Parts: sequence; structure tokens; C-alpha cells
Amino acid sequence: MVDFLSKAERSERMSRIRGHGNESTELALARLFRAHGITGWRRRRPVFGKPDFVFAASRVAVFVDGCFWHACAAHARIPRTNRAFWAAKLDANRARDRRVNRTLKSRGWTVVRVWQHELKRRNEPRLLARLRRRLGTA
Repeated sequence: MVDFLSKAERSERMSRIRGHGNESTELALARLFRAHGITGWRRRRPVFGKPDFVFAASRVAVFVDGCFWHACAAHARIPRTNRAFWAAKLDANRARDRRVNRTLKSRGWTVVRVWQHELKRRNEPRLLARLRRRLGTA
């Protein structure tokens, strides 16, 4: 189907669309926390890098990373169209993740990154063990 808008008009319209975050993956991790009695976390706290979950007492920042948007080595695939744009975009996302990790660690925080695929039920025991180790509740 031919686009009835010019490239500039389409770009303008698309730039106004805002994402809703990674709500489903965040909620899956929150359910996991609740189901296994992991307490002390809060969402939407003003911490550098905007972690998805913050354990302020133990200074642990937890990020839930989508396999596509954060370029998971096991699952991410660059789309076939506009490959140069997507490669640059995903590289920039990875670079930002590294910068956030370094900054938070230099400020005394422990950073935990949870991949979207780790939230599947078969990966749950390993993820729980890693989270408990980082939170000091193992």
C-alpha cells in the first residue's frame, strides 16, 4: 500500500507517538517478587537511568530489558528494512545501558539487568537465585 503522506509528514506523525514502557515485563517481574516474598522494592523512583525497580535500602537498581530493544544476543534480530537505522538505534541503546551501569556503580549502586526471556517460567529459579544473591537475601 502506498503511503499518502510525504516522508516529512509521516516522520512528524510518528515522532508524536510515545511508548508505554515495558509494562508487561515489569508487571511479570513484580508478580514474581510478590509470589516469592521479595519485598522492599518501589517503581518510578528518581534514580539515574530510571530503573524499573529500586531497592533503596540495599541500593539495588533493577532494569527489565526487552530482547529486541536492548539487543539480546540470543533473541534480537535487526529488521530487514532500514537496517542501518535499526543497527545504529540498537547500538545506541546498548551504549546507554553501559553508561547507566557505570554511573550507578560509581555511585554505590548494584545494577541488575533482567532480560525479557528470563521472565519465562522455566528460567524462574535461576533468575530468583540471582536476584536474591544481589539483594543479599540468599
